[in-house]
Amino acid sequence: MSVDVVVVGGGVMGAATAWEVARRGTSVLLVEQHAPGHQRGSSHGASRIFRHAYAQVGYVELARRALAGWRELEAETGRELLTLTGAVDHGDPVAVTALQTALGEAAVPCEVLTPSEASARWPGLRFDTTVLFHPAAGRLHADAAVRALHGAAGRRGAEVRLGTAVTSVTEVGGDGGGVRVRLASGEEVTAGAAVVAAGPWASRLLGGVGGLPALRVTVEQPAHFQPTDDAAAWPSFIHHPGALLTMARAAHGVYGLADAEGVKVGFHGVGPEIDPDRAERPIDAAALDDLRRYAETWLPGVMSTRAVPLTCLYTTTPDHDPVIDRSGAVTVLAGFSGHGFKFGPAVAALAADLILDGVAPDPTFALGPRTPRSEEGMPR
Repeated sequence: MSVDVVVVGGGVMGAATAWEVARRGTSVLLVEQHAPGHQRGSSHGASRIFRHAYAQVGYVELARRALAGWRELEAETGRELLTLTGAVDHGDPVAVTALQTALGEAAVPCEVLTPSEASARWPGLRFDTTVLFHPAAGRLHADAAVRALHGAAGRRGAEVRLGTAVTSVTEVGGDGGGVRVRLASGEEVTAGAAVVAAGPWASRLLGGVGGLPALRVTVEQPAHFQPTDDAAAWPSFIHHPGALLTMARAAHGVYGLADAEGVKVGFHGVGPEIDPDRAERPIDAAALDDLRRYAETWLPGVMSTRAVPLTCLYTTTPDHDPVIDRSGAVTVLAGFSGHGFKFGPAVAALAADLILDGVAPDPTFALGPRTPRSEEGMPR
C-alpha cells in the first residue's frame, strides 16, 4: 500500500493531524494500535481543560489558534466538543501575575479578583491569595473529541485503522526518499512522509531520529469527586503552589474541572515512571488520600470522602515543551507533558505546515537538546 502520509497514533494529536492533512487534499493513513475508546494512553476520559492562561505568549496564541480549530471541527461534525465555563488561576501571586501579563499582551480578556470575590461567584472553591479569571476557557469532551476527529478525517478521505499496531518507521533512500512503515500484521506501507504521534510509545518508534529529547512516561492519578450541588457552576481551575498551598505532592500545582462524572481534580506531573505496556496500573492509596485532603481544604463544594480514582499517562520532555518538528521524512509530535490536549487542532496545523509546505518549526518545539525548566516558568 502507498499513500502520501502515514500518521502513527490515533490519540488527539495523531487524529487531528490526519484530519488536517486530509482536508488539505493529501492522502492519509491513520493507524492506532488500540481499539476505539481504549484507556491505555493519554487522550481518553470525559474531559480535558481548555484555557489560554500561560505565562508564555506563544502558548496563549497557540490556544487561540486551537480554539478556532475546535470550533471548525464542531461545525464540520455537528457535535459540541468544547464548553466554555471560564477558568481561574489562583495561588502564588508571582505565577498568577505572569499569566495576567501574558494574557494582556495577547489581548485575551481577563480580570483579577480577591479570594472573597471569587468565592462569592464559585462557592464550591476556596481561593488562595490572588485570583485570575478569564472567560475563554472551560473543558473539552476528550473521548468525544477524539471520536469526532477520527470521523472527520475519514469523511475527508483518510483511511482510519484502529487496532493496528506499528512495529517500525524507517526512512527510505535518504532525504526525500519517503518512509516505510511496517505493521504488526506484516504489511508494509510506503509513504512520502510519516507523522509519529504515538504518545507514551514515541521513543520506541523514534530511536533513529536525531535530537529527540528524553521522554519520561509517568502514570498520573486524578480523581472524580461528587459535588454537593449538581447544579452549581464550576470554572476550570489551576491552583499554583507557593502561597498557602504547600502540600508536597502539589509541588507542580493542582488542576480541576467539572464534567459529567463529577469534579475532576489532580496533582500535576508527580506520578511514578511506568512502562506504557504494563497491563495493570494500581491505584496509589497515599496519593488518593492526599487528593482527599486537598479537597477537604480547598473544595467545599465536593464530598471529599467520595472520590473515584482514574489513571492516565504523561509523556514529558525535560523542559515540558513538546516536540513539533521534522527530521527528514518523519515528523515528530511528542512530549505534551500533560497539558497538550487543548492544542490538538493547532498542533495539527503546525504539523501539516511542516509536512506539506516545508515551514520551519517554532524553535520552542524543535528537536535538539532541552534544558530542564524551573518550576516557576513551567507551562501548566
